[in-house]
Amino acid sequence: MTESHQNLPPQLEVSPEAPDRNLALELVRVTEAAAMASARWVGRGDKNGADGAAVKAMRTLVHTVSMNGVVVIGEGEKDEAPMLYNGERVGDGTGAECDVAVDPVDGTTVTAKGMPNAVSVLAVADRGTMYDPSAVFYMDKLVVGPEAAEFVDIDAPAAVNIRRVAKAKGVSPGEVTVVLLDRPRHDDLARQIREAGARIKFIIDGDVAGSIMAAREDTGVDMLMGVGGTPEGIITACAMACLGGTIQGRLHPKDDAERRKALDAGHDLNRVLHTRDLVSGDNVFFVATGVTDGELLRGVRYRAETATTSSLVMRSKSGTIRRIDSVHRLSKLRAYSAIDFDRAN
Repeated sequence: MTESHQNLPPQLEVSPEAPDRNLALELVRVTEAAAMASARWVGRGDKNGADGAAVKAMRTLVHTVSMNGVVVIGEGEKDEAPMLYNGERVGDGTGAECDVAVDPVDGTTVTAKGMPNAVSVLAVADRGTMYDPSAVFYMDKLVVGPEAAEFVDIDAPAAVNIRRVAKAKGVSPGEVTVVLLDRPRHDDLARQIREAGARIKFIIDGDVAGSIMAAREDTGVDMLMGVGGTPEGIITACAMACLGGTIQGRLHPKDDAERRKALDAGHDLNRVLHTRDLVSGDNVFFVATGVTDGELLRGVRYRAETATTSSLVMRSKSGTIRRIDSVHRLSKLRAYSAIDFDRAN
């Protein structure tokens, strides 16, 4: 029997132009699969193996989702990434036109080392609403949660922003914790943060998780600062659109050649990019599943016959934020899944 909407009252007509609200639960199945696949590689010292397993699993599952998506933020250009490359069509082709951002493992190094806060991430927004950062790989970022979103300014000194965040949260600067990628380029910024009295939580990889921690309560983190990946900045913007936090960013070319490429592409390197510059749509979905344990999510737990996952599922249009803890029976997965969750190989 074919379903028809031709005779529905106007208020009940189904629009094909925007992602349907049920899309969120389809999307979380994708990040769960990627997380379970990469979790077999935790602590094995092989970040490429972990990433490859997650990419394969995510690509297999994302093509079952009812959407007509285009990867805007992916694993790279087609020549470098055979799967989930920028411009690749994903979904089953029957749903809405969407922009898709993927990070099968945000934190490949921490996964390989068995360290905290690796996650599998997927974001979806209306077609044409995600910023294309292809010319510049790095971005200077400032991320805070809803309480301080209106008070920070990436052009202000670190000490000023720390005081503003402290005031917005009703604490002293000494109680503010800043997430910072542990890189030599941040030595001076780290000094400024400490001189302001704040604490630093260094991370070696995975600043999407760090950004979300800055916008969520009870993580012990208040801000993220510093230079990180521009693709991760767009994914973070999708999360901020759902959480009510903010990201401010400025493109940060790594050398003169990239600067010239950015200028040729029409980018204004002095422009401060805000959340809505990075994702302009009002109907954004964001899902993340933990790979390793962390302040944000619990990692995958494998037992003899089951695997458990912990996920965060958000939608900007409704403002809904869900925590989903799932138990997966491995015997069932073996029976129907094209993905091998049993081992790292």
